[in-house]
Amino acid sequence: MTDQIAQHLRQLAVEIGPRPIGSAANHAAAEYIRRVFQSAGLDVQTQRIDCPAWTHLETRLELMGGPWRAAANPFSPACEVVAPLVAASTWAELEALDLTGRIVVLCGDLTQEPLIPRNCLLYNAERDQAINQRLIDQRPAAVLTVNLRPGSLTRLIEDWCLPVPSATVPAETGLALLQRLGETAHLTIATQSGPGHSANIVGRTTDRLATHLVVCAHYDTKLETPGALDNGGGVAVLLALAQQLPQRDRAVGLEFVAFTGEEYSNGEPDAEYLRLKGADLGNVLAAINLDGIGYALGANTITLLAHSPAFQAQVAASVAKYAGVQWVAPWPQSNHSTFAGRGVPSLALSSIGAFDLAHQPIDTVDWVSLDKLREVASLVTAIVDGVQHAAVAWTRPHD
Repeated sequence: MTDQIAQHLRQLAVEIGPRPIGSAANHAAAEYIRRVFQSAGLDVQTQRIDCPAWTHLETRLELMGGPWRAAANPFSPACEVVAPLVAASTWAELEALDLTGRIVVLCGDLTQEPLIPRNCLLYNAERDQAINQRLIDQRPAAVLTVNLRPGSLTRLIEDWCLPVPSATVPAETGLALLQRLGETAHLTIATQSGPGHSANIVGRTTDRLATHLVVCAHYDTKLETPGALDNGGGVAVLLALAQQLPQRDRAVGLEFVAFTGEEYSNGEPDAEYLRLKGADLGNVLAAINLDGIGYALGANTITLLAHSPAFQAQVAASVAKYAGVQWVAPWPQSNHSTFAGRGVPSLALSSIGAFDLAHQPIDTVDWVSLDKLREVASLVTAIVDGVQHAAVAWTRPHD
């Protein structure tokens, strides 16, 4: 299995590389996954997701005769604007400002986390929606979101439904802009955008047994990152398990789901999966999500949501045999929440420190341990073996 994992990881994170939703590389990754599922003898379903085909060409921010570092936020409309700078670090400041025709610099409390897309179908926050609505109503010339980590250009608006041009700047640039409020800045964002698509790839064993387990991982990445830890390793293990687990004696069916759009979307890929899944979601014993596993300098982690005490005890007995795997508190930021939020017992496997490298160009295969990926594959196999004769009611939480 280690050789299979290594082959899949290399194909995704080296040969294909960055694979944001709607891109040619995203399509190449989907086709590779489809072929692996098909060669493993699975019934394969492609769930099409409409999305923009968006390409970033150039971002230039000029002020006081000099250029400043900036990068267009994904799906930003193109623009060339010359306008005065204003700034807000809290909701109260943003609400009090007149943004119309200005370049607004968002920092502080407003940029501690990426802004949740305004039409997100899976989860939302009143604060984020208020910010989105303020930007739509006031129509600033553009928005500059300040990444509070010095040197980082990890984007902070990722919304293909937001009609306002926007870019992210690092903390150093943000500091300089705050010292020049009221002055005129020149922002150019050159992009190309048009109708596009992506797809979830679902492979299911042909036996169609009454109950089944779901193993999932997302294959898309942020812009400009090879996505080895986030989430090439997870998909590599998913594919290796799809090649191995169906060959074992089983009393439950297996479904392997490669999700798109975990990094950039309004939740459409998960919503489309649930729509097509329909009532069959009630036959899922549990969902196992692989996201950020295998960091060479970290330890693999596991958490469990929406579960019965009996199922937790069964999983804990399997985990106890793997000294390198640690339990962590539940975390919601990935595809397992799609299942847990609907009462399906869900396990999420990741690794400590992986997301410190995620979303950056340095997220390469050099940081991934094949031994740790194999450890996750072995643990998932043990968990699957442990619930072969379980009933759905046995795994689900009790009132």
